[in-house]
Amino acid sequence: MNGATIKVLYFAQVAEHLGIRQETQTLDTPVQAGVWLDALAARCPALGPSSRLKLAINQEHAGRQDIIQPGDEIAVFNPVTGG
Repeated sequence: MNGATIKVLYFAQVAEHLGIRQETQTLDTPVQAGVWLDALAARCPALGPSSRLKLAINQEHAGRQDIIQPGDEIAVFNPVTGG
């Protein structure tokens, strides 16, 4: 991915709620992952609170404090629980 964009991949219920599996978003400047997740949750309230969503940046698990840079690949998914 080049320039001022990020590639975003959505999995499981996140993809179902948004109605898409992937998209490209404009990102002109770096943004904290938590801020980006908050904006995603505001865009689609059915996702629930952004604090419950998990993400990976460039295929590495990331926290809300991590920074998303233009050109990154982001994956968003629900937490996985076991029985």
